[in-house]
Amino acid sequence: MGELRILLVDDHPVVRAGLRAMLTEFADFSVAAEAADGDAALRELARLRTLGDRVDVVLMDLQMGAGMDGVTATAAIRKLDAPPPVLILTTYDTEADILAAVEAGASGYMLKDAPPEQIRQAVLSAAAGQTALAPKVAALLMSRISSPETALTTREVQLLELLATGLTNRAIARRLFISEATVKTHLVHIYGKLGVDNRTSAIALATQRRIIRTPGL
Repeated sequence: MGELRILLVDDHPVVRAGLRAMLTEFADFSVAAEAADGDAALRELARLRTLGDRVDVVLMDLQMGAGMDGVTATAAIRKLDAPPPVLILTTYDTEADILAAVEAGASGYMLKDAPPEQIRQAVLSAAAGQTALAPKVAALLMSRISSPETALTTREVQLLELLATGLTNRAIARRLFISEATVKTHLVHIYGKLGVDNRTSAIALATQRRIIRTPGL
């Protein structure tokens, strides 16, 4: 394939500058464009295609201020014709973030504290159509596979995230387009899997176990 063309998506200019400097140290990488959020990333992809340029890998942050977040952007990119693979590069390592990114179609999930060579290998893997996971992320996913009876489902994790924001059962039902009775059923399953008997304990334990982010972050 020769030189790999990368689209950097991160809302912090200093982070993008650091990533550009790191990636261009490798002779087989070049930065095709940069974007500060998901909307800008989609515009850049369209612009580059119009110019006949290509993007081999999108390196995507998750949380990007008020702009389109990384999960939403990943899902939108994957709906394009012949979409480039999306590799998540973020500081967030919660189960909720990882599952959301994987469900959106991300080809890999790396953490920003990874060594440069590890990030390079992840980009190469994504470009080759392979999965690239940070060791911590791979361990979490393997744990879910090996202990499915105690692993929270994606829907249960989503519900826990909403629970942590202080929403009532009725508000959660409206947000997820399910009945209030279904919310209560999910809560029973969540409490059972976590070994707790109320929402406060469920949120505290889920935060401690890195299932969801600390409320407010």
